[in-house]
Amino acid sequence: MHSSSDSRLVVTGAGGQLGRAVIARAPEALALGRGDLDITDPAAVRATLRPGDLVLNCAAYTAVDTAESNEAAAFAGNETGPAVLAAACAALGARLIHVSTDYVFDGHGTRPYEPDDPTGPTSVYGRSKLAGERAVRTLGEDGHIVRTAWVYTGDHGDFVATMRRLERERETVSVVNDQLGSPTYADDLAAGLLELAARVNSPGPQPLPAVLHATNAGQATWFELARAVFEEVGADPDRVRPCTSAEFPSPVRRPAYSVLSDRAWVAAGLTPLRDWRLALRDALRRVCG
Repeated sequence: MHSSSDSRLVVTGAGGQLGRAVIARAPEALALGRGDLDITDPAAVRATLRPGDLVLNCAAYTAVDTAESNEAAAFAGNETGPAVLAAACAALGARLIHVSTDYVFDGHGTRPYEPDDPTGPTSVYGRSKLAGERAVRTLGEDGHIVRTAWVYTGDHGDFVATMRRLERERETVSVVNDQLGSPTYADDLAAGLLELAARVNSPGPQPLPAVLHATNAGQATWFELARAVFEEVGADPDRVRPCTSAEFPSPVRRPAYSVLSDRAWVAAGLTPLRDWRLALRDALRRVCG
């Protein structure tokens, strides 16, 4: 058994938006981007990890539309990689926190999804992420899965960054108003994941659930999020026009309802993430100066 004092925090997917946010808050962590470690290579993973490590897997194949025509790549990144990490952690006596998604649900919900609600992904991306969850739970008895949704930083091509750009480039913008979720600031999620990591390293009297949900509090449609972005940058929110998903043809049927419940997160003694609108304000202050 290894004490928390000799446990390294290892962040895979460190080059992505969530990985960068985690490393910014935990610069002492071992940061492994795609070029540093191929998580689908068992020998490379076994050579990199040590007994006592705590691995936070932020790596994922996240191109939701492209996944429909590139299923092998999606499953390699979202199932094989987590499976390899889970098996290596189990063999070495390391632990794993794996980040998953609201896309494991079918989107027909009418109340926030709990971690044990039935899954039913409607896309290749969602199916590949659910397969990764199942691999983590099967191969790593100490693994933890954290589902999140609608993650952004505001500065790297995500939805919030795109709305900032379109506000400068167009007079009006049409945004879907029939998909509901919880916009989640990557920095807030990173803080939550690091709090969970500290708990995994120093277990308390109550066991942590295997699956947890973590998003910023509250809910919004993409249209409402876009209006909020315009407001926060000082633009007229009425320049954002509502439309339906049918007006934006896509190979993917995205979940109409993606709100995740943080009840289990809070019950585990973890700090709830703040309201999405407050987080957005901070995010835009940071990127807009």
